[in-house]
Amino acid sequence: MSFTLDKDSDNYATDKHGWEIIKDFIPNNKKIYAPFYCDGKQKEYFSEMGYDIIHEDTDFFTNTFDYDIIIDNPPFGKFKDICIKLKEDDKPFILIGFSKVLLMKWFQRLFKDHLQVIIPFNRPTFTHLTNPKKGYTPPFGVQYYCYKMNLEKDLVFLD
Repeated sequence: MSFTLDKDSDNYATDKHGWEIIKDFIPNNKKIYAPFYCDGKQKEYFSEMGYDIIHEDTDFFTNTFDYDIIIDNPPFGKFKDICIKLKEDDKPFILIGFSKVLLMKWFQRLFKDHLQVIIPFNRPTFTHLTNPKKGYTPPFGVQYYCYKMNLEKDLVFLD
């Protein structure tokens, strides 16, 4: 259910540092749901940072978990379908996405209101589910797209 069998290029897990750099923007009093399982390590990372997180290998599109916010790195091959469901659910989220998604018309239509973006100076690294090489950095930039997160600024640049 984690989509790991759908498309091999979607099987990248965010390394711990990729979550640590946005820790200041994640409320610590909210129940976090990380629906895209991949290697399952996100639960460990977030627990170590002190967060209450649901991270199980279940189907995002049919889940019934009670949560306050979604924080995850979704499979890019399903990014549009995931965003449509998130908009329907109307819950706050932080999603890692490639930088050009901001230019896509469907994304602009969905999130023209309440969207904020966190842009890291150094690109986060990722690990492929079946490739033991760690620390992959994609050739394109990634950003953290935030919906209804009430950040102090709409555009946040990280050092």
